[in-house]
Amino acid sequence: MLAILISAATSLIISLVGTPLLIKVLVSRQYGQFIRQDGPTTHLTKRGTPTMGGVIIILATVIGYTFANLVSGRGPNASGLLLLFLMVGLGLIGFLDDFAKIRHKQSEGLTPWAKIIGQAFIGITFAVLALQFRNADNRTPASTRMSFIRDSNIDLAFWGAGIGLVLFVIWANFLITAWSNAVNLTDGLDGLAAGASMIAFGAYTLLTTWQSNQACYGVLGASPGCYDIRDPRDLAIVSAAIVGACFGFLWWNTSPAQIFMGDTGSLALGGAFAGLSILTHTEFLAVIIGGLYLLEVLSDVIQVGFFKLTRKRVFRMAPLHHHFELKGWKEVTVVVRFWIIAALFAVIAVGIFYGEWLAKQ
Repeated sequence: MLAILISAATSLIISLVGTPLLIKVLVSRQYGQFIRQDGPTTHLTKRGTPTMGGVIIILATVIGYTFANLVSGRGPNASGLLLLFLMVGLGLIGFLDDFAKIRHKQSEGLTPWAKIIGQAFIGITFAVLALQFRNADNRTPASTRMSFIRDSNIDLAFWGAGIGLVLFVIWANFLITAWSNAVNLTDGLDGLAAGASMIAFGAYTLLTTWQSNQACYGVLGASPGCYDIRDPRDLAIVSAAIVGACFGFLWWNTSPAQIFMGDTGSLALGGAFAGLSILTHTEFLAVIIGGLYLLEVLSDVIQVGFFKLTRKRVFRMAPLHHHFELKGWKEVTVVVRFWIIAALFAVIAVGIFYGEWLAKQ
């Protein structure tokens, strides 16, 4: 438990203190945000606000995880390192996208194909490695079984290990792409994505800490309702570090934002969320934990699909937070109410998780 607290505290301090230093560097280089012209007119005043703040979120997370391990005298494990690889890798794709926007002085960054290829490379590497690194209990970081709160009987390797690997890579990359784009869509108002992510990863910190305390250790050590997860303590340390990083960053990102996380932050956080869902074997529970992200994506899908069919719009603008802005809600009101929605989803998910454990006792 001490390592988890140290990780959160370290990343919070680094993010809180490091963000204003990053702001100065970005301002000196004129690395400012470009605003889409079809968005709410109130957002035009944000043009030029420093972006790529996700760099400090990633850095704080990595340092928080590393320092917590050093202080507690424990070594890093495969699951934690894989999760950080996914987060840093997608953060790099986002950084290149943000840099392209700044360089070309427009709101469009990397080409869609460049993004797809970059995300696919990181995602495939993560998925393949996640099925390696067996520990003494013969557990790998990920499983080919589909999961809700724990692994189900639906095994992607039913037709053989080779086919199972291919299907798992496809499934894992679908989750990585979906969640990274979902967080990216959510990152449209000052503090919205940072606050929602703090809540979502806070829920995962609770879940992974519980999994660590109720982990199955060998055959004789197994207890009713124990979790067959490799390295849950590592995942808890990383989750806590992300919470601390988002917490510190939010001080500077809240309205009026002095810095944006950019695609650097949103893709990194989305990738980390997807990675946690895979490594904790809670792939479908993540749909509830990240319910706000899902609502943002659905609003965009509904808007585009309905417009193509009828040439009419369901929402005044998608994603959903812009709809309420155009209805006259103040930006801060939208953000706080969406945080409340995110918190409700997180509480429901944690309740379901704990209720399932109680049912097995």
